[in-house]
Amino acid sequence: MPVGIVDAEGTLVYYNEQAEEVLDQRFDETGDMKASEWTAFFAVEDLDRKPIPVELWPLVLAYKEQCAVSQIVWLRCRDDAWRNISFTAFPLIGQHGRFEGAMTIFWEV
Repeated sequence: MPVGIVDAEGTLVYYNEQAEEVLDQRFDETGDMKASEWTAFFAVEDLDRKPIPVELWPLVLAYKEQCAVSQIVWLRCRDDAWRNISFTAFPLIGQHGRFEGAMTIFWEV
């Protein structure tokens, strides 16, 4: 199952091999990416094909609002192909309620 993780600063610190296939980019090629970098990497549209502002993307919402979010969107990655993707994103809360970042699980619909 494709997964991605951002840390408490919003830096994309990990995505797995299954995510690499969907995103058309290997993590060992990109390494950690600051939020301004990874958000510029993609285009996201709703099911009516209207652009979704970055601040309303599922992983960004889970990170900023520290709440779980689930949404099906159209995602354009590095290869310029549009994919219909279901995202579930949620905050990562550590010991003593410490905010550690957010994680997303996603798959093609």
